[in-house]
Amino acid sequence: MKKVYLIYSTFSNKEKALKVGRTLVNEKLAACVNIIPKVNSVYRWKGKVEEAEEALMLAKTTEEKVREVIERIKELHEYELPAIVAIEVKEGLREFVSYVNESCT
Repeated sequence: MKKVYLIYSTFSNKEKALKVGRTLVNEKLAACVNIIPKVNSVYRWKGKVEEAEEALMLAKTTEEKVREVIERIKELHEYELPAIVAIEVKEGLREFVSYVNESCT
């Protein structure tokens, strides 16, 4: 069984996150995607501290699809420098890990 990864990314709003999430699931790059519609972000950008309300997307995928998911999000993303981070899942419900593996083939 392949390792599972969470892909974390933020977007300017829920609709943009949903559009990317639907694409990832439709293209079998992710088994499922969760969207948290409102998170507050504080970050340094071009020498200034900025604050924004964003939408957070978490996509579940397999190790072999991680690079493709990152590239696809980057292609579809509106930001100049999008936050896209892959996090390896060390443990998980075996049945869920199987579901992710089956859904990403």
